Amino acid sequence: MSETTSATRARRARKPVLDSVSAAALDLARAAAEEVAEPGTVGEHLGVTAEGDRIVTHAFAATLPGYRGWQWSVTVSRASRAKNVTVSEVCLLPGDGALRPPVWLPWSERIAPGDLGTQDTLPRKADDPLLEPGYEATGDEEADRLALWELGLGRERVLSLLGRDEAATRWYAGDRGPRAEIAEHAKAPCSTCGFFLLLAGSLRQVFGVCASEWSPEDGRVVSADHGCGAHSETDVESEVEAPSAPLIDDLAPDGLELIRTGGTDVDEAPADEGPVEAAEAAASDGAEPDAPATPAD
Repeated sequence: MSETTSATRARRARKPVLDSVSAAALDLARAAAEEVAEPGTVGEHLGVTAEGDRIVTHAFAATLPGYRGWQWSVTVSRASRAKNVTVSEVCLLPGDGALRPPVWLPWSERIAPGDLGTQDTLPRKADDPLLEPGYEATGDEEADRLALWELGLGRERVLSLLGRDEAATRWYAGDRGPRAEIAEHAKAPCSTCGFFLLLAGSLRQVFGVCASEWSPEDGRVVSADHGCGAHSETDVESEVEAPSAPLIDDLAPDGLELIRTGGTDVDEAPADEGPVEAAEAAASDGAEPDAPATPAD
């Protein structure tokens, strides 16, 4: 190792010494901060830090509303053997315990399940760890054509092992897993139900699709140890129904009481009385009976 290299590393490892001239330029640093900041938002002097040879940073408390714990940072420096100090940089930086916004994330990573609308389209992730190539070309034209089209492997990418594990964990811990309330009250698991359709691939060991139209899980992925009340093999105890009391027709003629409600002086003959009975009734009231109708020839 050369002496030049050793000297260079020693200079880099040496802690910078605070320059007294730059450290004394407090008024210059405050004036620079007040020129950039809003009026009245530069507070007390918090300290000075040596950044390098003849490079010093002055810190002032920031009194801006909503910037609790932040500070104005003013870096000053001077040239070798020079007495004049100049301002290099003025900025607003967070201090210890400062109130900060959450870490910025691209919008594609901020989307949560359920945020996708009917007309939205997610951006394509070229290096998605949840996916892997579905089929890599071998160079043999006939073999590639057979694999991609005749065997139906035309998808460019499929779920990777990590993608399958995350999907399985999410489904199993969700409301269609064994710890759902409906599963805890079920009399038998989905694995013994005739409406349980197993998935293809490695996920068939744990998951399937419900095909019962009476189940609230119809058409959804459920775990094999999930369950509901629409199981194909469970039953309920049948109870013998007691015979109902006989119905009584309260509107029968025998049970009705006829009440005179008033009307004309001459009572009308009942509809079911014949001409003889009607004549006798009219005679008893002093009225002339109607002449019988003469039949037509």
